Amino acid sequence: MATRLPPVHALTAFEAAARFGSFAVAAEELCITPSALSHRIRLLEEHLGERVFLREGRSVALTEFGRRYLDVVRAALRTLSDFPLPGRSSQQQMRVKVTLPPTFARYMFMPRLAEFYARHPEIDIEVYLFVPLYDLSLSESDVEIRFGAGEYPNLVTRKLFVEPSFAVASPDYLRAIAPLKKPEDLRHARLLRSALEPWQPWFEVAGLDWAEPVSGLRIDDLGLLLEAVKHGHGVGLTRQHFAQEMIERGDVVRLFDAQVASPPHAYYLVHEAMPSLRPEVETFIQWMLSAFRSPAIV
Repeated sequence: MATRLPPVHALTAFEAAARFGSFAVAAEELCITPSALSHRIRLLEEHLGERVFLREGRSVALTEFGRRYLDVVRAALRTLSDFPLPGRSSQQQMRVKVTLPPTFARYMFMPRLAEFYARHPEIDIEVYLFVPLYDLSLSESDVEIRFGAGEYPNLVTRKLFVEPSFAVASPDYLRAIAPLKKPEDLRHARLLRSALEPWQPWFEVAGLDWAEPVSGLRIDDLGLLLEAVKHGHGVGLTRQHFAQEMIERGDVVRLFDAQVASPPHAYYLVHEAMPSLRPEVETFIQWMLSAFRSPAIV
């Protein structure tokens, strides 16, 4: 039986590389060199007789086999990690692993985390990041916040809140182009694209029979998209909670009254469908539902 098991260090290297989508970043987390991590991945692939990654230049992507195997590896590692060891105090056991989209983590989660610690200082929170829409398999985390359509089979999925999306631009960019007095004037502007905030729903609300833009700068991170707007790269779509400070400082300006009241993507709290959650995980979930379903956010 033992000869059929791949080395644990190869499994942890595989999980880290899959989580970050980068051998270099995974190697840094594991405190080894990128070449050592590559060696561990090759060792795993030789053991399995299957490729787990497609290597394209500096980027790596999971193969179809790799995606299926990743779910098994993460479940196994999570089981080992959560096993109660003798001599380990209950306080050390109280931890919750949460995976978040970067923009949500930066603008919404971190400003509220002190509130959770004030109520539950005995629970440690471990934060991981992932790119929305791309990694749709539940990681080793206990809880995930996903930005998407909310269609996650075999997982408990709870919508947190929905914010309208609207168009913004920087004052410098507005001074450099023809006046944008009505939505049709956007034909003279550069529209920043994102799979997370498609333009088509906004066009419909604004009364424009336009197709989704297919050229120009594309950014699939809402925070980075807003930074691109701030630095004058064009007009982008955003949401009030992310843009509020920039609007107040005058870094970006809201354009027009048109907004998409129910955008195609929203934030969802996701976790595995288990008969019973660990008490600290349930505590964290209830806090999340309370903190992010408040009227101030909706």
